[in-house]
Amino acid sequence: MPTPAPSPTAAADARIPAAHPFAAHLRRAAALEAADPHRAWTPQDGPLPSLYLSHGGGPLPFQSPEWLTPLHDWARSLPKPKAILVVSAHWESAPLSVSADRPDELVYDFGGFDALYYTFRYDTPDAGELSRQVTGLMPDTEHVHRHGRRGLDHGAWVPLKIMYPAADIPVLQLSLPTEDPDRLLAIGERLRPLRDQGVLVIGSGHMTHGLPFLTREMFQGNVVPGWSSDFDAWAADALARGDVAELARFRTAAPGMPYAHPTVEHFTPLFVTLGAAGDPTAPVVTRLDGYGVGLSRRSFEAA
Repeated sequence: MPTPAPSPTAAADARIPAAHPFAAHLRRAAALEAADPHRAWTPQDGPLPSLYLSHGGGPLPFQSPEWLTPLHDWARSLPKPKAILVVSAHWESAPLSVSADRPDELVYDFGGFDALYYTFRYDTPDAGELSRQVTGLMPDTEHVHRHGRRGLDHGAWVPLKIMYPAADIPVLQLSLPTEDPDRLLAIGERLRPLRDQGVLVIGSGHMTHGLPFLTREMFQGNVVPGWSSDFDAWAADALARGDVAELARFRTAAPGMPYAHPTVEHFTPLFVTLGAAGDPTAPVVTRLDGYGVGLSRRSFEAA
């Protein structure tokens, strides 16, 4: 019997230079999977948590073990989901919209990086069933636009390619239609039943995102600005106390503003995550922290 041709994702991964950190990550992931296959979610596991991911700058996480190993280990600590729904900072669109069920291409929405990263692929199975579920969960007053071609942007595919490199889980992206925390909490609450069906709901942004205020020293990894550490400490405290009302006042209550978020789209996916949680006021579990180029990488799961 002839050997099946590699998938487009596998073929693209094979062209990554062997010395590249992400190639080493792929080898580690394959070895782990061979030794201990990732157990698939079953109803006996109960609802999956909802996640908030700080997704890093463009493809930079592919270069750093400080992103690669923790994200992949986090994914393997959870049952393998049946499907994944992502709300990313990089798709602000109203009315509420969903990506294509099985898009042909990714969205390479970053610039100035090595040409290698514009050849990466993440060809996941058809997400049509999840698209229909999401649409059905929204109220009649919330028309959901279904895109025929839009693929995953880097706020979705970069962390997921690290967490689930086999690209064997259906992935759907939902747009970020508003900056209003209450409305985003309500959207998350509508998505909550998906977790009972083995769907991983993810809000993808960055805990601090003051790109216009980064300096050369920050890019070299030597300096964490006060506006970034102060905002992160405030958010960590509010999340530990389950103080959703305080988080919703971030524009005026959080130290470090507006430098930590001169635009707010990288923080607001957090409210979808909390809305989808079983109890938005329960303390969350931080799974990734620290800083990259001066920006907080704080990422967490909510039960």
